[in-house]
Amino acid sequence: MEFGHYASFIAGSYGFAALVLGALILNGWRDGRAQRRLLAELQDDRLGRP
Repeated sequence: MEFGHYASFIAGSYGFAALVLGALILNGWRDGRAQRRLLAELQDDRLGRP
């Protein structure tokens, strides 16, 4: 595949898009863990567990 003069722009764009997608996936995963932890804490408080 020949990109000519635009090869660095195309490669950089794909790299940046991959970086953004990775950050979004990581953020979603971390937030999911935090939400599950918060839900467990709220359920324990409701049931009166220490």
